[in-house]
Amino acid sequence: MFDNLSDRLQGIFSSLKSKGRLTENDIEEAMREIRLALLEADVNFKVVKQFTAVTKERALASDVLESLTPAQNVIKIVLDQLTELLGTSDSKLVLSSRIPNVIMLVGLQGSGKTTAAAKLAHRLKSQNHVPLLVACDVYRPAAADQLETLAGEIGAKLFRGNGVSPVSIAKESIKYAIDNLCDIVIVDTAGRLHVDDQMMQEAAAIKEAVKPDQILMVVDAMTGQDVVNVAQAFAERLDFDGVIMSKMDGDARGGGALSIREVTGKPIKFISEGEKPAAFEEFHPDRMAKRILGMGDVVTLIEKAQQVAADEISEADAQRMARAELTFDDFLTMNKQIRKMGGIGSLLKALPGGEQALGGGKVDENALDKMEVIIQSMTKKERLKPTIINGSRRQRIAAGAGVQVFDVNQLIKQFDETRKMVKKLHVNSEQRPTKGKKGKKGKNRRKGGFGSIPGLGGMSPSALKDIEDMLK
Repeated sequence: MFDNLSDRLQGIFSSLKSKGRLTENDIEEAMREIRLALLEADVNFKVVKQFTAVTKERALASDVLESLTPAQNVIKIVLDQLTELLGTSDSKLVLSSRIPNVIMLVGLQGSGKTTAAAKLAHRLKSQNHVPLLVACDVYRPAAADQLETLAGEIGAKLFRGNGVSPVSIAKESIKYAIDNLCDIVIVDTAGRLHVDDQMMQEAAAIKEAVKPDQILMVVDAMTGQDVVNVAQAFAERLDFDGVIMSKMDGDARGGGALSIREVTGKPIKFISEGEKPAAFEEFHPDRMAKRILGMGDVVTLIEKAQQVAADEISEADAQRMARAELTFDDFLTMNKQIRKMGGIGSLLKALPGGEQALGGGKVDENALDKMEVIIQSMTKKERLKPTIINGSRRQRIAAGAGVQVFDVNQLIKQFDETRKMVKKLHVNSEQRPTKGKKGKKGKNRRKGGFGSIPGLGGMSPSALKDIEDMLK
């Protein structure tokens, strides 16, 4: 969503870095470019005016202009202001001691409330809660059926009530939750195509009936800055506690996401991207600001990797793989992990300068699919001992996978290079060489590495080395 804005801002910063020392005119020009970039991203004009005014004032301070790295200081100021714009700190979902807790979701029709309700239930269920989904949307055709299907997918309970009166359904759901030992009730209310009195009165009646602990407004991030007007109307009538920003994987300009917290004062609590239940995460303003400025989001990447590794790999297997004792079955496991983490493209976005490191090349997301087909065409013995794969075996594997022998040879080459890379990382972690020493190993350092991973072959050697060093 923020790709265009991110590209514009990184271009502005590159221009500042190339100048070395900065003058007031340089700062003026940069602020003018940042203002245009934010307006083109559909950020609310009042927010843009305030943002650029504060940023400019701080950037023109003498300690910035007279420093040895003025461009870096300006970037730090923009990062701080962008984080301030999105929210100075994380705003987590706070549950009270009341049983059951009641969470009410509101928003316009088509904003993704029903999907967000199921994703929230899935997240709470993974935290050892027992959520109950309540279908209070009795107007949209098949809305309750959709929620029932989603509840079945995540293994959560659903309450539909009489399917006529939203207020009665919400009231009865509390008793049902107590009887069925559910500690959290998630009320999915009806939406409308626009803000109207009837919808607001009904939402207010449900609020009065169940007295929710949290009211979350689901906002379609693709709506643009018009979403701010909608949020203000909901804030006046319902006084909601926070925002769930849905459809963050869309291609809109993202102005609404950047404007809503500053204009309404309501924090973004969760962001949702994709249709899968797991595609739902807490919102971290500082991490999002870094992603927008092309600084990556390594913390989130590590959290995802830890979660996936804990689910898929035993401690013994992890230690074996760390010693570079890899098999093709391990390659399949890695493939599965990369998919769970969002694919190669998602991993690159999380690395500082990852997308720019491609240098105009493209991520080949289909490379992992081809790799998986080839490996599945191997026998169990061949997967465990790749060294036995001779010419005739390669021909048989290629025929079974429907590819050329060249493709099999490429996969085996990538496997060997990856194994060498892991072994090198393992050796370096135990015996770190003194900086400045050169030798045969130093000259060959850039061979293999991340460039051997399917789909990343277009990255420059220097970029690969930087990412490799960072991940150590």
